[in-house]
Amino acid sequence: MFFSLDVYVYQGIKLLIASFSPVLTGAFGILYWIVSIILPVLFFYLMFQGRHNHTLSTFGVLLGNIWMILLITKVVFVSILFGEDIYRVIIGGYNKIVNHNISAFDSKTQFVPTRRKFISQLALGFAAIPLTSLIYGVLKGRYNYKIHRQDLFFSDLPEAFEGFTITQISDVHSGSFDDRDGVVKGLKIIHELKSDLIVFTGDLVNTFHHEFDPWIDDFKKLRAKYGQFSILGNHDYGEYAEWDSLAEKQDNFEKIKAHHQSIGFKLLEDESVKIEKDGEFIQLIGVHNWGKGFGEKGDLNRAIQDVDHSDFKVLLSHDPTHWENVVKNFNQRIQLTLSGHTHGMQMGVELPGFRWSPIQYRYPKWAGLYKENDRYLYINRGFGVLGFRGRAGIWPEVTQITLHKLV
Repeated sequence: MFFSLDVYVYQGIKLLIASFSPVLTGAFGILYWIVSIILPVLFFYLMFQGRHNHTLSTFGVLLGNIWMILLITKVVFVSILFGEDIYRVIIGGYNKIVNHNISAFDSKTQFVPTRRKFISQLALGFAAIPLTSLIYGVLKGRYNYKIHRQDLFFSDLPEAFEGFTITQISDVHSGSFDDRDGVVKGLKIIHELKSDLIVFTGDLVNTFHHEFDPWIDDFKKLRAKYGQFSILGNHDYGEYAEWDSLAEKQDNFEKIKAHHQSIGFKLLEDESVKIEKDGEFIQLIGVHNWGKGFGEKGDLNRAIQDVDHSDFKVLLSHDPTHWENVVKNFNQRIQLTLSGHTHGMQMGVELPGFRWSPIQYRYPKWAGLYKENDRYLYINRGFGVLGFRGRAGIWPEVTQITLHKLV
């Protein structure tokens, strides 16, 4: 599949370099095929080498990101060429047959128009957009934190909680951090918001507990007047590595959970806690990860066993498919659910009135605020990165939600 894509791209590029000298044309061709073949082969080899402990060297990460950027760029380039080829073969050929009475089976006649150089130039221009965007995403975008503010109104919010603020972060993925200044920049934004409550909705690490060790002192500075609370995400259970024993996997899991305590966050494991203010309270509920395709571990019934139907509830649940499949039709109304998980795929377009990301074909609800059945879902775009070590168009997010009493 990759080889076929490269052949298609090369055919389009040949039109653009046709005016070069034979030496330059030949040299470019050799370089193109060396990069196109060696890059993915070497990347997959390094992936294979680190398959047992789910690790990839810094060099492997670099190769993977370069290959991904080039692959996406080639797909955009090919999509333009393919559109012209459909026209050339189907429309152009049909017109020649009809207008000139040429038989499509006449091998002596070229009834399909040749590809135009202009189209290859146009394709190259369009392909430059993801190329430059993704390069920026790796170099700068991953720490280009954005604050997303939401004002939400509820008729049953206790009056004492009018104007109550919640800062949400999600998907830290500390195993992908490589710039302390960039990370501290994001943490400073959280601190300066001075929200009443801070919540973290899962994926502290990529897989291993030691990934977070260098960041404990930085994260333990996060404080809010009414506390800091957290839940686990799918990456926190150690499911993406091969362990020598179940005991080793469990030890890793326990140490990840201990990290939450070490930074002053109360980890909620299918349980609830009352957040009290001026004699009134709301219920903060946290569940283990529940996600279609990622393990349905969370037990919402257990988590709300001490919660009354009439209580105002805020649920922390890592994967938004939990809300879609369970929470929005649950027998108790949960007014607000905070999730993460999708990262917005770390690439896409968000403009006023228009949003698009490839992740929407897997998760119809993938970022921002949604409402159904008089229940809200907010999906955080994530604080860190995973896989692709950058962000383009879908920037890292710090969310501040303000609760209001609807009168």
